[in-house]
Amino acid sequence: MQAKLQEQLSRADTEVILERLPERIRIALIARATEIEYPIEAVVEMAIASFLDTEALGFADCKPGRGQ
Repeated sequence: MQAKLQEQLSRADTEVILERLPERIRIALIARATEIEYPIEAVVEMAIASFLDTEALGFADCKPGRGQ
């Protein structure tokens, strides 16, 4: 049986990742998600992507309401 590839982290996968992170990092990610009003899944994805690719969409790009 072949595994289905997902383009985005699921809520369940995100919770597993968060549970395994040091508390200070988990708290910081949740706080950032709350601050920018993004789903925690997206914030975890951005954190991983910005680590792997410095040109990836990152936290600096997440400014809701910018340009209004």
